[in-house]
Amino acid sequence: MADEGLISYKRDPIKSSVGNAAAQKRRQHAVSVGKERREAFMRTKRLCRVGVSGDSDDASLDDGDMMIEEEQSILEARTSSAVDELKLAVAYQGKGETQKRVNALRELRRLLSKSEFPPVEVALQAGAIPLLIQCLSFGSPDEQLLEAAWCLTNIAAGKPDETKALLPALPLLVAHLGEKSSLHVAEQCAWALGNVAGEGEQLRNVLLLQGALPALARMMLPNKRSTVRTAAWALSNLIKGPDPRAATELIKIDGVLDGIIRHLKKGDDELATEVAWVVVYLTALSNVATTILAKSDLVQVLVERLAVSSSLQLLIPVLRSLGNLVAGDTHITNVVLVAGHEITGNAVQALVKCLKGEHRILKKEAAWVLSNIAAGSVEHKRLIYSSEAMALLLHLLSTAAFDIKKEVAYVLGNICVAPAEGSGRPNVILDHLVNLVRGGCLTGFLDLVRSADVEAARLGLQFIELVLRGMPNGEGPKLVEREDGIEAMERYQFHENEELRSMANELVDKYFGEEYGLDD
Repeated sequence: MADEGLISYKRDPIKSSVGNAAAQKRRQHAVSVGKERREAFMRTKRLCRVGVSGDSDDASLDDGDMMIEEEQSILEARTSSAVDELKLAVAYQGKGETQKRVNALRELRRLLSKSEFPPVEVALQAGAIPLLIQCLSFGSPDEQLLEAAWCLTNIAAGKPDETKALLPALPLLVAHLGEKSSLHVAEQCAWALGNVAGEGEQLRNVLLLQGALPALARMMLPNKRSTVRTAAWALSNLIKGPDPRAATELIKIDGVLDGIIRHLKKGDDELATEVAWVVVYLTALSNVATTILAKSDLVQVLVERLAVSSSLQLLIPVLRSLGNLVAGDTHITNVVLVAGHEITGNAVQALVKCLKGEHRILKKEAAWVLSNIAAGSVEHKRLIYSSEAMALLLHLLSTAAFDIKKEVAYVLGNICVAPAEGSGRPNVILDHLVNLVRGGCLTGFLDLVRSADVEAARLGLQFIELVLRGMPNGEGPKLVEREDGIEAMERYQFHENEELRSMANELVDKYFGEEYGLDD
């Protein structure tokens, strides 16, 4: 039976139904969130300016050599001429025909590599694709294959319609990933396919039907750094869903799990980053993949990377992968991070390091991971509560940007409640609640109640309910009133959201009704 995709059953014990919805929403958006994070540092589709062989080329340009806008028309004219030259070279038969083709391909490739906005449309209108397909035919010299694949790579990095123009070339590009191709040719073809896969689900499905997944997976198994990095990047584009079947198929391929762990453990930051993004999509989409990865040494490797790396590009997918693993059901969390074990303590300390950092993205991601850990067992909650994380979380709740504050609130809220019993109403962990309220967190939760964000307001109201119900000696209502909490809740008296309106009105009626204050 096909894997139906990973649905998170991680509780938010403040209110289990809300927790399921919030966690599931996070998992459903894992792909889009990952894409946003990734595109902050590297394009989903990438121009190739320097060959995969690493050889220097007098036409390879750095950013300082980019053509200025005024020269674009000249570039387009030269590109059209270069395609015409390629037509002549492909038709030519005679002495030196191979070198003639290579020279024509190299000129076109240089022109397609020279500008920030390559003249792809001009090349397509001039008829470049059929010519490049001819130059990819099996039996052609490696130099010719490499140049043709390089041209296709940069065409695929263009606009959606330009990328789709590669459809007739895809079978040959996939075929050249095979063991009979040289490593440089295979890697360049993988780069082209990664650009195609990055365009969208429709083209990903075409590539999957044509067998690109196992072919790219094989390229990720050896220890050739450049090849593994390119293959991993292409795979992360290919399996990013939303259909989970590709992710499930990938993790089942012999050697893939071992390769992922090996490259994450021993690879440099750049290589490990690409492999970590593969793990992000595996754990975001596939229940089968998550179960397999949870039983491996992956968590320890992720925690080790988290503890020692200073690379923002690497830390983001590592955090996202770890968070996805512990955002599953409680059983998986207990397998991944056993309370009391050294690896779990190390994970919390690594997350504390991220909370202390300067990067807001890391703070938000680290808080998200901690919120999932805090939604686990009582032992997990006590582990976080007794750690250095608590002071940082309280500080962030009052000072951080809103999106970070909301994630922090999930951590603090989850720490204060034990799993629900019977009616589904969560039990308060009294010492946690009392000390957090004494630490000043009530103001931060009331700020969430006052926000326009429905999820944040709901979370704030849930915590206010804990305070009203759980604080000893009946002091909860007085604490809430002192912080203008009654006014904050009365804002929802006629709110359009039925759930928020009902929650707020019930709290006001129950704790601040007609008899409130008569005993004072």
